[in-house]
Amino acid sequence: MARIAVIGAGMGALAAAARLAVAGHRVAVYERTETYGGAVRRFERDGFAFDTGPGLLPLPAVYRDLFVKTGKEPLEECVGLVQVDPSARHLFADGSGAALPNASRAGVVSALDEALGAGAGRRWGDFLVRARETWDRTRRPLLEEPLWPNWQVLADREPYPSVPHKRLLRTRRAGTLAEVGAWELRDPRLTALLESHALAYGLDPREAPANAAVLPYMEHAFGTWYVRGGMRELARAVYERCLARRVAFHFGAEVAAVLEEDGRTSGLELADGTAVEADFVVCGVAPGVLDRLVRGTAVRGGEGEVPPRRRAPSRLTVLLALRGGRPEGTAHRTVVHAEDRDAELDALFGPTAGMAASPTVTVLRPDDPSLVPDAGHEVVTLVATVPAGGASAEETARPADDLVTAAERAVPDLRERLLWREVLTPADVAEATGAEGGAVPAPALAAAEGRMLHAANSTGLEGLFTVGGWSHPGGGLPHAGMSGALVAGLIVEGPGFQGSR
Repeated sequence: MARIAVIGAGMGALAAAARLAVAGHRVAVYERTETYGGAVRRFERDGFAFDTGPGLLPLPAVYRDLFVKTGKEPLEECVGLVQVDPSARHLFADGSGAALPNASRAGVVSALDEALGAGAGRRWGDFLVRARETWDRTRRPLLEEPLWPNWQVLADREPYPSVPHKRLLRTRRAGTLAEVGAWELRDPRLTALLESHALAYGLDPREAPANAAVLPYMEHAFGTWYVRGGMRELARAVYERCLARRVAFHFGAEVAAVLEEDGRTSGLELADGTAVEADFVVCGVAPGVLDRLVRGTAVRGGEGEVPPRRRAPSRLTVLLALRGGRPEGTAHRTVVHAEDRDAELDALFGPTAGMAASPTVTVLRPDDPSLVPDAGHEVVTLVATVPAGGASAEETARPADDLVTAAERAVPDLRERLLWREVLTPADVAEATGAEGGAVPAPALAAAEGRMLHAANSTGLEGLFTVGGWSHPGGGLPHAGMSGALVAGLIVEGPGFQGSR
């Protein structure tokens, strides 16, 4: 039985802690804040409750597997898991819209044909077939196995089977997600639909490789799910599973350093000077934090290390408490697309990053009585991708107003029903997660010379492992859970671990 210290109580760290405890190890978690869940938090006021991190769960099989492997009670006995239908309603810049059924290719094809014209559904359906092939090619090396030592194989090969396209007397194949939209979908609304999945993860579709097609495919193939009571209930369930497996938690315990002895980690030093002995350390923090914790040892970089990513964007979230109940038949999620997509991308990812005046906004309207004081009220959450940074409340007032204005396309009587609003900025994300500027990690992707990969879960210091969105396989709730499974496998089975079968 090994002593294992886990730094941070984000979802990846919790997943690793539960699995390691079941394997017979003595696990203790040290979290600098007073709660668990990382970015999966809740805001409550006047009887209203809101998720302040992810609002929906793709690929629930990751957490089903976690609960099967760590106890007798399956996930569905611990949380109320509900499939959202429609998966999303999309409102496009030209005034058209489409509601897409959840996990139904035929239904999506039919809905797009009806909303956007004959042929639109077929083009999207053909794209999903190619995206499925991409998923089949990349699922195991990118999600179910530790990062290969020869990761360059993943970096050099574009797994998306793009359609040949004649351009300027040459036959070209799409290399970026934007080119997939322009050359294969051939409809600005379908392109906006495609690119919105990348934008939601803070990716510039003009630079994201074509195999980012797996992002909409995952949603299509495995459905979109909501947890009754909000996504915070998922974090609570994982935390309680850790407690049931006798994981010890120390909240308000900031780690000052990872200790090492003879080239191997030997434990932690807390900010109050307390030394904690450990045989293994699992670090679930952002890269800059990890660099400060490991003194004098290069745990990142060197031969074989993936190239650094450009700084990831953050999120601006506006929580709205409304008078009047949620109308019957309201979509849980509506994506209001930017009026000028190119201007939005230039503003977000250009040399002087800023927020577009007309952003793409995700409007979440959960049908969940537990989130409101009574049936005569409604909670609405607005989310947009914004540059990372420490903007003040005054500096985010106008962008928050822009989100509300955009959301009025989905909720026309929004301002008349508004009781109050709360704005959560990148600084709030930074406070919850420790990531510089509130940056939010994206999932790992192949190709792009390795720029879309994340650092391996093993490090240059023996006995030290990393977990969570900033490590392989990257950001997002499913990916965080996968990273916990990978780290547990590497510790339990050793460096020869090749992933789950």
